[in-house]
Amino acid sequence: MATIRERIEQAEANFLAPEAARAAESKGREAAEPPHPYRTGFMRDRDRILHCKAFRRLAHKTQVFMDPQGDHYRVRLTHTLEVTQVARTIARVLMLNEDLTEAICLGHDLGHTPFGHLGEEVLSEFLGRTFRHNEQSLRIVERLENSGRGLNLSWEVRDGILNHTWSMPMPDSLEAQVARYADRIAYLSHDIDDALRAGILTLTDLPEIATRVLGTTPSARVDSMVGSLVEASAGAGKIGMGSEVFEALIETREFMFDRVYNRPELAEEQRRVSAQLRELLSYLSDHPEQVPNEGQRGNKADDFETRLTDYVAGMTDRFALREHAALSDES
Repeated sequence: MATIRERIEQAEANFLAPEAARAAESKGREAAEPPHPYRTGFMRDRDRILHCKAFRRLAHKTQVFMDPQGDHYRVRLTHTLEVTQVARTIARVLMLNEDLTEAICLGHDLGHTPFGHLGEEVLSEFLGRTFRHNEQSLRIVERLENSGRGLNLSWEVRDGILNHTWSMPMPDSLEAQVARYADRIAYLSHDIDDALRAGILTLTDLPEIATRVLGTTPSARVDSMVGSLVEASAGAGKIGMGSEVFEALIETREFMFDRVYNRPELAEEQRRVSAQLRELLSYLSDHPEQVPNEGQRGNKADDFETRLTDYVAGMTDRFALREHAALSDES
């Protein structure tokens, strides 16, 4: 008699679109594992990410607003959940693999630093090379979680996590391409919503194409972008978006960089936080005994710079500030 997992895999074979990824046809894991009786490989990947420590830390990492004075602003965790829901909707409508899509979305931002992209910039300066959160996300699931054993995720999930940013090559599966678009759809809409709530923007400030094509509410914006993507992608063999909506997305994103993400009023706060992170890195560089050896296993042990990077990149905003305050007290 077929197991529950085998029946689910057969349902995927019968129901999903021809170009969808199927758990039974996965390229597999780095370390082979016996199959689970009732969960497919992609279902197990999703669950492993959801229960890992790095996922829980996202609740205390900046999305856009550092230390927001309000309960309704997005943080990295709520962003991740919104990306996941947008992507699952798209995957279901296009008859793609929802479990794979969800796993990629849940894991895509695990490697984000404290204070968002500001933390990435400071780490890049410290390392003398570009620190990329997508690469750190992959490192977390492959190497750092589970006491250095990693989560041993399927190849398709790891490919989607690494290549979710638009600076990277297009990922292999349509599910990963959906996650890539869903990330941009979600943050563009919710960052506008948060900026309006904070009084940084009014609706009349937004580009004309944004309100005309995408709409004036969070649900309207998401519905416009998702609807355009579904219409353009159905049966196309790749994920895309209608030209007018995509143009509106790009123009609105550029506007958000000018008026919200890089607004002059943030300069002083950004300088202060950057200085604190630099001081923390400098202090820890001089006191290697205070950098944990977590995740170091036998001949896989990393050099000190890598361990320091892992430690600081994994910090939440509040933990980084607490550690900086502690070293200030010692000096």
